[in-house]
Formats: sequence, structure tokens, C-alpha cells
Amino acid sequence: MAYEVEAPKYVRLAQTIQRRIQDGTYPPGTRVPSENQLVQSFGMSRPTVVRALELLKRDGWLESRQGYGTIVRGRPEVVEGQDRRGREALNRDESQASGRLVEVAEVPVPARVASALGLPKRAKVLMRRFLVEEDGEAVELVSTYFPAGLVEGTELASAEVLSGSVREHVEARKKVRYDHVTERISARLPESGEAELLELPDGVPVLSVLVVACDASGQALQVADVLLPADRQELEDTYRLT
Repeated sequence: MAYEVEAPKYVRLAQTIQRRIQDGTYPPGTRVPSENQLVQSFGMSRPTVVRALELLKRDGWLESRQGYGTIVRGRPEVVEGQDRRGREALNRDESQASGRLVEVAEVPVPARVASALGLPKRAKVLMRRFLVEEDGEAVELVSTYFPAGLVEGTELASAEVLSGSVREHVEARKKVRYDHVTERISARLPESGEAELLELPDGVPVLSVLVVACDASGQALQVADVLLPADRQELEDTYRLT
């Protein structure tokens, strides 16, 4: 049986502010209401408001400018580059990809994933874990997490590989549409199971690309944690200065 878990108050407030940015109520370049105004408008505590604003800043919707307050940046840039890990993770066809599906299980939501999905820490999510291999060597471990409401009516919980990408499967079964992706890159030491799958010696870190895929309203549909062995990676990006 699937259970729907209500998102924390700060996440719901962040989603409301995000929708107002998208519909033009808070246009890019303008200031959002002050913390006091938001407290009064939504009847929420100051810590809840502060947490919501911090979440929006972290995801690129808002930014702080000294002496001017909190400014609307608009929708974070949609990932277009074909070399982006997020695009690869969303569009990978499990039945055709070089690698293997190593685990499908209901697990407690990791802390780094909970806030992105708007779930409390004790919630359960479905995880599909795929090991990407090249020439017999493990090069990438992709753990994708789905909230219970998105799993129902799909084959995501099946231990068999999907024909086509997860994105295509979800869009077809749930009648939703993926709109944009946010990627957050960090470095950390792998957990023991992750190190074993990636065949990493003790003490070798991984690059973690947390891929948050959302619909047009900003609701996160899934989160993928893409792990890359740090001793086998060379990342390069080119961008325009404005």
C-alpha cells in the first residue's frame, strides 16, 4: 500500500513562492516580500520562512544582494548540454545501456534527497540503482529515488530493466511532463556498498551529482544521485560570461 506524505511547511511555502515567480507575481529582478511580510501573509513562523527562502536560494530561484534584500532570479537555467550527467541519467535506456541494474528496493529517504523531494526524514522511497560499465570497468553508479505517489501504476518497482528511459516510462504512465533539471555537485567518501560496486580502494572519494528533475510547477518528480569515482574523472565546462 502506498502512503502519501505531506511535505514539510517550509517546502510547501517554497513551492508557493516558486509558483508566484513562475506566474509573474514576483518578476525576475524584483525583491520578494520581507521575512516579516511573509510571516504575516502565510501565518508561518520566522524559522519556516527562513528555511523556505534558503531552499529557493540554494536551487537558484532567489539570491541575496547586500543592501538590497532577496532578489528574484527567475527559473534556474534548464540543462541543455548533451554532456550533462542529469540528462544522461534521465534518458538512459536500461535495456540498452552498458551496465546492469543492481538493486530495486524501498528504502528510507537519504537526507540529501528528502529536502529535494519535499519529504520528511523518516519517509520511504523507491530506489532503482544502476551500475554503468565501460569495457568491464564500473564508471558510474546511479541511484534514482521516487516518492510513493509516483511509483503507483508504473513498473518502477520491478526488478527487471525498463525498456526505454525512466523519464519516458513515468511520463507515459503518470501523464506528467518533465520540465527542468537542477544539478548539485559535491564530493564525499562513498558508503561501503557504493565503494564495493565501484571497486574503489579505501579512502578514494566520489563526485556526487545530485540530479533533481521537476515538472513545470517546480514539483520534484525524482532525484538521482550520480556517483563518479574521483580518481577516474576529468570534468570540463564552457560557458558564456554576461
